[in-house]
Formats: sequence, structure tokens, C-alpha cells
Amino acid sequence: MEISNVRLYDGHEYTNPTKKYSVTIEEGRIREITDGERQSETKEAIDGMERVLSPAFHDSHMHFLRYGLMKRELDLRHVTSWEEMKKEVLEYYPEMENGDWIVGRGLDDSEFKDRNDLLTGKDLDELHLHTYMFFLHQDGHECIVNHKVMELLKDEEEFNEIPDAFKEKDDSGEWTGRFKDSAVHFIKHHFRSRSSEDAKDAIKHGIPHMLKNGITTIHTDDLNFIGSYDRLWTAYTELEEEGELPIRVYLHHYIFKKEHLKDFLERHPERTGEGTEHVKVGAVKIFLDGTQRLHTSAMRIPYKDKPDTNGILIYSQEELNELVRLAGENRMQVAMHAIGDQAVEQAITALEQKEAGTDTFHHRIIHAQTLGEDLLYRLEKIKPTIETQPSFLMGEWDQKAKWVGEDLAPYCDAFKSIVNRGIPYTLSSDLPIGSLDPFEGMFAAVNRTDLSGNPSGGWQPQEKLTVNEAYRGYTSMPTIIELNEPHNSGTLSEGERADFILLDRHPKEVSSEELNNIRVVETWHNGKKVYSL
Repeated sequence: MEISNVRLYDGHEYTNPTKKYSVTIEEGRIREITDGERQSETKEAIDGMERVLSPAFHDSHMHFLRYGLMKRELDLRHVTSWEEMKKEVLEYYPEMENGDWIVGRGLDDSEFKDRNDLLTGKDLDELHLHTYMFFLHQDGHECIVNHKVMELLKDEEEFNEIPDAFKEKDDSGEWTGRFKDSAVHFIKHHFRSRSSEDAKDAIKHGIPHMLKNGITTIHTDDLNFIGSYDRLWTAYTELEEEGELPIRVYLHHYIFKKEHLKDFLERHPERTGEGTEHVKVGAVKIFLDGTQRLHTSAMRIPYKDKPDTNGILIYSQEELNELVRLAGENRMQVAMHAIGDQAVEQAITALEQKEAGTDTFHHRIIHAQTLGEDLLYRLEKIKPTIETQPSFLMGEWDQKAKWVGEDLAPYCDAFKSIVNRGIPYTLSSDLPIGSLDPFEGMFAAVNRTDLSGNPSGGWQPQEKLTVNEAYRGYTSMPTIIELNEPHNSGTLSEGERADFILLDRHPKEVSSEELNNIRVVETWHNGKKVYSL
């Protein structure tokens, strides 16, 4: 098959943006790229109508199953008062399956018009619904539960090992029902498990959204939303066998303790990059700290707006070193959530160990939202991949200096500094927290403003990426962390996988302010069209 009359773009400058090309596809790969119009009269030919042909996108950090399950949850994003929330919950209750939890998402009770304080478990108990209730904050790192859930948690030994800083208490030392970060992950993992059939239904719901945005490869941390890696693996591989998985998936395994990693290694022979054609083992996911909004990300100096704390490190350096060594010695890639500079420093120290195998397994640091000159120097030496989420900037830029102070602000979301030092990087969504649209992520990385153009000129403009750099963050750069994958460079090259998209506009021919308006017209996977506008 041949697609003719197309222009080419993959984040590099070697192609003439106005020149027309023909691309020959055979057996799921790009076999030939030639200049000019249609080259063969014997092949099936498609007129590309002078659209831009580009590699399909890779999203290196998301929670895909969570995204698919959202349709079963109460959407609270529009709720602006406690009275409105109570009404929504009471109306939703009769629709629940018998014995299931009431689950809500998108909560932001700090903005409720009829409250001067935040909700607690006591407030939820006033609804007199004799079932478990779990409401997740819009950023996914804080939740509120009722006392029925708290009674479950009191008997969980592992939950009691989670630092108290993630469990809000009242003046008498009792839990209020508000939990943060690691405590939230525990509740999701242990009490909100789903069957493989539930997961398959959620995955099928989410796939069209991936393809509409030109994404054919994802790296996803789903374990907390199903409770079993075996069930998770079954869900994805059964869909692949049924011909209903037109994307490639890397499945991370979240761990909290060394025993969790040992159990995984004993029960599963596959290692990172191994699996089926479409479903592969991803990285070992480890949380090192929390979030800036909650002042739980670990900083080397106290927070500017909360000087009594500098956040929380979940592990000692020795504990983390041991986890990373164990992973590296067993051919497992590590992906560490580290937002504060102290957590990033801890991750770097662990990755500097020879036994970690950082140069072989291309370990990853997720977020790395606060850095420093010393950290950039050390990152340049060992070159782990930094997974960034530029779309977060659009909603947080005006809070950054308040959190970390003016001196550290230039090192927040320091995308250009990372690129300039040759440190591998990716752009990603953290779906469903951030925007799924890669062009919105590129907009944020290139402009460093919100969609309204604020602040004028961009926040910390010295850290703006070029369009090419941002584009490669979704195409060629993520392939570095995709182990054991031949013919997968994220570029338009002969012999590469025929995963590509057609765009309505060339990213280099629109203003940076218009990047988020570019649309995917078609998505192709393994040489077959899987989406059309």
C-alpha cells in the first residue's frame, strides 16, 4: 500500500516542510519513502491530500484504566458547594451495584461556596448511607472517606506502616477521613479492586480517546485500580487476542515494600520490555514523595508558604537503594515519582549505584518538578529519563513561587535545562489528571502559559522548548525507555513500524499559540487505519 501526496514531519529538520512524499507500507512497516507523487501503479494507493504525515504519539505516563473507569464514578468537577454535593451523592446512590462503594472524582472542596473548612469523614456520615464512600480530589493525590472505610483501614497492618503525615488527624489524634498520597494509593489498591471483565470494559471505553489523539503506545500505572497484576495482564492480553487492542501497552507494577517486588519477581517470569506484541511488562513504580499542592513533596528547604515543613520522604536512602538494586539485578526498569528536589536527589543517589544498571535499563524519574544546578549536573552524568507533564504548568504556574520561593522558581519544570544537558526526557499526560491531547502538552512546553496566554511571555521563559523538542518528547524520546523493541525509533524511517498519524496542519507552520488547535485527521497502527476524523 502507498500513501502519496503527503508532507513529512517528525520533530527533526531533515525534511522539506513543503515537499511532497510517497510512503510505502508493507507488513506493518514503512518500506520506502520517496520524493514526489505516486510511485507505483500496482499498489493500493491513498491520496494524502497534502496533509502532514508524522509518527504516532507515545504517552509515557498515564493511568489508563483509571480513565476508562471514570464513566462508572460520580463526576464532581462541576460541584461548587457541599449542599450540591450531598444532592448529587444521594441521587447517585440508587444506581450503585449492591454492596459497591460510592466513588466520586474531581472533588475540590476548598472552593465550596458554603464551607469555610474542608470536608471530613463526619460530613460524609451525615448522609446516612450505610456503604463505603471514597471521594478523590481532582489531582488524584488526596481523598475523603467515611468512617465505614476507616474501620476497614484500622485492621490493615500495611496501612499502619504508611507515614502518619499522609493521614490527617484531629485534635484528639483520630483520623479525620482525609488521606494523602501513599495512603490514597493503598486505599485504591486494596479496596477498589475490579475484575478482568470490568477492566476490559474500561479499556475498550478508553481506546477510542487514545486513537483520536494519535496515541498508539502508552505506559500506564493501573495496578491501584484493579488490585492484581495478574487480572490486569489478563484484561489487556485477552483484548489483544480478541483483536480489540490497537495500541501497545507497557504495564507498570506499583510497589510499596521490598516484599512486593520480591513477590512480583517470583510470580512473573517476564521482565521490563517482555510480553506479547502489544502488551509488555513496564517499570517498577515507586513513590518517593507527595505533591507540591499538599506540601508533601520532599524539598531540601522548607516550603515558602508553609515553613514548618519541607515535605515527606517515604523511604530512607538505604531502603530505596535496596529496592533499586533489586530491580536492576532482576532486569526491571524503575520509574520513581519524585517531585521535590530532595526526592529527586534521593532518586539520583539510588540510580548512581552500579548495580542499578541505569545505562542498561534506562530508569526513569517521573515529574522532577524541582531541580537545582547540582542535580542537573548529576543527571547529566547518569542520564535517566525525566518524564515531564507540561500541561500541569497551565494550572500551577501562579502557585509555584509561593510554594518553593523565588530562588527555586527558575528550577521548576526546567524542561530546557534538561534538554540542553542531553538528559533524556519525555512529555506525557498523567491522564486523567493532565490533558490527554499531546498538542496541549506541546503548547504548554513551548509557551509556558495557560490557554489564555497567561502570564504574558510565559512563566520562566528561559525554560521554553522549541516545537521540535516538544514534538520529540511524544515521538522519538519515549522509545528510549521502551526496551526490547526493534523498529521503534519514533521517526519516519524506512524499516520502522507503520504507526503514524495525518495532521490537518504542520506544527512548524502555525504560531506557538495555535499548537493546541492542530487536529489528528487519521491514526494508523501496524499499517492499518484505526481512526479517522
